Amino acid sequence: MKVRFAIGPGSDAGDRGALIAFADALEATGFDGVWLSDIPLEPVLDPLLALALIAGRTRRLRLGANVVPLGRNPFLLAKELAQLDQLSGGRLLLSFVTGLGHPREREALGLEGSRGGALEQTLARVRDWWGREHAARPVQDRLEVWLGGRGPKALDRVGRVADGWLGAMLTPSESAFARERIQESAARAGREVDPEHFGMSIPYARSTPDEALLSSLRARRADVDPLALLPVGVPALRELIAAYVEAGLSKFVVRPAERIVSWEDEAGWLGEAILGMQT
Repeated sequence: MKVRFAIGPGSDAGDRGALIAFADALEATGFDGVWLSDIPLEPVLDPLLALALIAGRTRRLRLGANVVPLGRNPFLLAKELAQLDQLSGGRLLLSFVTGLGHPREREALGLEGSRGGALEQTLARVRDWWGREHAARPVQDRLEVWLGGRGPKALDRVGRVADGWLGAMLTPSESAFARERIQESAARAGREVDPEHFGMSIPYARSTPDEALLSSLRARRADVDPLALLPVGVPALRELIAAYVEAGLSKFVVRPAERIVSWEDEAGWLGEAILGMQT
């Protein structure tokens, strides 16, 4: 398997200067790419706008994003994604996610009914627009769209319609089970998800995290020790990645759980910590 790492900025790339510092530091390393997340009601940059800026400053990095497609016009979304792939020379990577599902977010997005069902419908319509001759078409002949999620319905959906899976907040053993369930769903649909298209988003800390951060993790997974999902220091980070690889995962988004003072320093630390694990 080809083990690859993309780096997410956490909550620090909230303005132009921070985003440029992040992109420049990662472009100078051997990491595979960058990865941004769409959080509609938080004061973070829209990932498609941010990736357009990064595309203009970089030549090598692959440009990944978790995108909440809900509430977006499918035709305009298809056009924006195709043009971003064009502007970046075919470097775009995508994961569609349903968002956090808070009542305020659902209201802001104009969403009624099932988030999963709406996501699946939007994905089908976006792909349809990419296949039409008169519509904007991406450089990549098949612009892949991965999905996330960890519940049974979400995993079955990955197997039926997605090109890959990017999980989060799962232990290595849970990830192995999720991978198996996805492939079982794919087999029932008469297809197979590429064995190398399974990944995990991993938060990390360089030193002991504060209680507020640990409490936020407990709120999301009360049944798991937060330090089982948040490695602290180089040995713990490497051990967790190795366990995910053993479980059949090979693509990783690694992101700091705490504020970064210097991305040049952070990229150097991460490079020494995990770049040797890329294959």
